[in-house]
Amino acid sequence: MVELMGCSAEVLNDVNLVEQLMGQAAIDAGATVIQSSFHHFSPFGVSGVVVIQESHLAIHTWPEYQYAAIDLFTCGDSVDPWISFDLLKNGFQAQNQSVLEMHRGSLNLLNRTPFSFKTNNLPQSSVQQNYVKSMWFTDKDEDQALSLRYTKNTLFDQRSDFQRVRIFETAAHGKMLAINNMVMATEKDEAHYHEMISHPAMLAHPNPQSILIIGGGDGGTAREILRHPSVEQITQVEIDHLVVEASQKFLPSMSQSFSNPKMNLLIQDGIEYVRDLASAKNSQQFDVIIIDGSDPMGPAAGLFTPEFYQDCFSVLKQNGILVAQGESPAFHTNAFRDLNGCLREIFGQKQTHVLLFYATTYPSGMWSFQIGIKGDINLWSEKTLDRSRVFCQNNDLKYYQPSLQQAAFQLPRFVIEMLGSSV
Repeated sequence: MVELMGCSAEVLNDVNLVEQLMGQAAIDAGATVIQSSFHHFSPFGVSGVVVIQESHLAIHTWPEYQYAAIDLFTCGDSVDPWISFDLLKNGFQAQNQSVLEMHRGSLNLLNRTPFSFKTNNLPQSSVQQNYVKSMWFTDKDEDQALSLRYTKNTLFDQRSDFQRVRIFETAAHGKMLAINNMVMATEKDEAHYHEMISHPAMLAHPNPQSILIIGGGDGGTAREILRHPSVEQITQVEIDHLVVEASQKFLPSMSQSFSNPKMNLLIQDGIEYVRDLASAKNSQQFDVIIIDGSDPMGPAAGLFTPEFYQDCFSVLKQNGILVAQGESPAFHTNAFRDLNGCLREIFGQKQTHVLLFYATTYPSGMWSFQIGIKGDINLWSEKTLDRSRVFCQNNDLKYYQPSLQQAAFQLPRFVIEMLGSSV
């Protein structure tokens, strides 16, 4: 039984690295690994076990205290747990340690019971070199969480100046893009998000030609926008080149549109880009602006300020549409409500709308886009509905369908009360 103190908090909070160290500790000690299961408790802590043919190695970490508790349970003399101890002490960069070795199951205190069993019908088992790994990624706040199991090594894990970008192979949702400790997109349900951030606005606009996307480095939004033949150019401004690189390498179904000649991809700060355009003459350049950002923290925090949306209003053409990732009314309630109030102040109360949809791998499952209309555009006119029907006939979509052009804007009672009775 091992206690490690003064460890690297960053290592202790990295579920993938903890799993690797524990697995290697078992292998170096001479154990035969059967499988492993590890879970990250966002924001702090990892629990996990490596099951070995000779028993198991278990751990729980407290990064906020730079502390780890580890049990190295082995049977027989073929495994040396002290080798595991040395590797883990060095791997976690421990400054101090406490170790207690306990011998359990003394044979002089046990009586062997004779028994017999038939082996003919028993399944044959064999230990594979590539043992099964079972780890969990958790997206949570103080009160609620969503977890996805992933079973293979992390496909991509790098840090930029802004954030940590990772791609996992999940058990149920294919490849998953995560930024810091938040789920951004999975192959299984990304169409829910990308179709709904794009098509309701694009179909409501009579002739969307010039499009601005802020964020959206996975490429899914651009892919959907390019389904509309009227589009002449998409300017996409993504702050983090790692999001683009990871998506191009591991998420080609989303990032395929980056090579389209209509795409103008800029790796820079979208907030500064819009601010500079707004200060220039003839700043009204875009028919549709889409803010495809993450939650209001890190580099995305500035995407939830009145100053940013005032600049967006300035660079939006008359009779233009702005769509913003609007958070969940059931998860980030304050951010959801504050963004709606911000758009009302800038676009006007009657020109601000909320669209709800199901995002199955986002916490709470209910997510929103918030829309500001500059000028005279009807989201539900007969012409819009006609365009929607033709568009859906000509495109193989997974989530959006014509009736959602109206239905997605019908809000539950609690959301209406949250935003005010005049919604």
